[in-house]
Amino acid sequence: MTVRITCPDDGSGLPDVRRLRSRARQLLRELGAARAELSIALVDDAEIAALNGTHRGKPRSTDVLSFSLLEGAHIEHRGGLLCDVVIGFETAARQARAAHRGFDDEVSRLLIHGTLHLLGWDHENDADERGMRAEERRLWRLIR
Repeated sequence: MTVRITCPDDGSGLPDVRRLRSRARQLLRELGAARAELSIALVDDAEIAALNGTHRGKPRSTDVLSFSLLEGAHIEHRGGLLCDVVIGFETAARQARAAHRGFDDEVSRLLIHGTLHLLGWDHENDADERGMRAEERRLWRLIR
């Protein structure tokens, strides 16, 4: 399994990348995707706002975006790549402070959330949201 993490060159304000990679590998194993490749991009508010505007029509910062490679054009060329998860680390830092959580933990929770979206989980209605939140809690207990 391969976990690729990209982040700004200066490394300022970023989570522990080694811990994030380890947790991502645990997450993939638990989800039955141990042979998959996962790409994680840690970006600032400006970059995630631009992506959110381009791909979702919402030009504002957000905490996590997921881009599935399990469907859509050129799926036959994806190889083992499961998805791209983009995490807005500045938004994640604010959320961590507001929730009195550690920054690394918040980023890992966002990784879980984004990866579940790619595997078909959603929170469009109350029942789906309860199910997704329960799965997020289960996975969090296993990877922390």
